[in-house]
Amino acid sequence: MTTGHLPVPGATLHYEVRGTGPALLISQSGEGDARRSTDLADHLVDSYTVITYDRRGLSRSALDRPRPVPLRQHADDVHHLLAALTDRPAAILGCSMGAAIGLHLVLDHPGQIATLIAHEPVSPGLLPPAERTRHLAELASIQRLYRREGLTPALKAITEALGIDPATPDAEPGRTPHPMTPQRIADFGFFLEHDFTAVIGDTLRVGGLASTGARIVPAVGRTTPPAAFDRRCAQELAALLGTQPAEFPGGHNGNLTHPRAFAARLKEVLSEPAR
Repeated sequence: MTTGHLPVPGATLHYEVRGTGPALLISQSGEGDARRSTDLADHLVDSYTVITYDRRGLSRSALDRPRPVPLRQHADDVHHLLAALTDRPAAILGCSMGAAIGLHLVLDHPGQIATLIAHEPVSPGLLPPAERTRHLAELASIQRLYRREGLTPALKAITEALGIDPATPDAEPGRTPHPMTPQRIADFGFFLEHDFTAVIGDTLRVGGLASTGARIVPAVGRTTPPAAFDRRCAQELAALLGTQPAEFPGGHNGNLTHPRAFAARLKEVLSEPAR
């Protein structure tokens, strides 16, 4: 594995590269940094050059000064990172907020992405108006809860909104532990304080997604409840594109709970011809 730091406007990005083959960038969910998908990457490096990174504001990707970061800025960061690492169109696995970033990337930087797997994008703009309003209010309520009562109750509310049931874990054995370290607590704080604001205020150009030139594959977790916010976003994206969502093992965090099976399914979907 090689690591590096890339200066981008307003920040410096930490990134990690491992494996051989076509470039595959994993755009993480929530507070996830470059190490969050270690187990998944281990099952992909035989077929892909896997790129992971700390989103600006998280872990080792320092901001020049604290400020809200719009999703389009996060997408520009990925654009700069891919431009520095490969001169060929790349594939992206975008998970949750990472998928929302990927949708901006294919809109703003045409030709850079060959395939985007958009796994349960947190993109309220994809939803019908009444449903969008309801879920935007839900996100704002979780952010207020964090500011008022702290991380623990806010995390409980997030798992409920995303259809995650921590009381009945379903996961592969032998996964790398990710304890709630001080750094991860800080990353969750940045996510809830700043990235929630970015998602709530996002202005995704939904109408342009059907004609980006990139192959966009909406994806859902097998166990994510049908009415969950994130699954509904993927379903509406699939309807917009005239397709059906690809189903992946696990739920919203299947890339973390089922890395072996998730990697096998990802390879399968990436190898499918464009329709």
